[in-house]
Amino acid sequence: MPVSRLPERGRVVCQGHIESVTYMPADRNAAFTAIVSDPDIRETGAKPAQGTGGRLRVVWLGRRRVPGIEAGTVVRLEGMLSQSQGLPTMFNPRYEILSRQENE
Repeated sequence: MPVSRLPERGRVVCQGHIESVTYMPADRNAAFTAIVSDPDIRETGAKPAQGTGGRLRVVWLGRRRVPGIEAGTVVRLEGMLSQSQGLPTMFNPRYEILSRQENE
């Protein structure tokens, strides 16, 4: 399921492009956050479906980094979806790396 078509809550499996990651400073609680969007929205500029804005926040609690999760990576995510600070959010999801952007 694309990120732009996610329901408001519940268990979901979705696929998207990691747009950005956020690293927490050492003096804060360990958490690694990524913003995931639909690859087709990013590439074509198409408008996302109403509701999610075409973006999903993914948070891994208790971790400062998640191997393989970096901007440019396409991932499949599975987990419970909730709303947090105005964005659909998934905490500690299962993930599968589908492809990576090659460095030139």
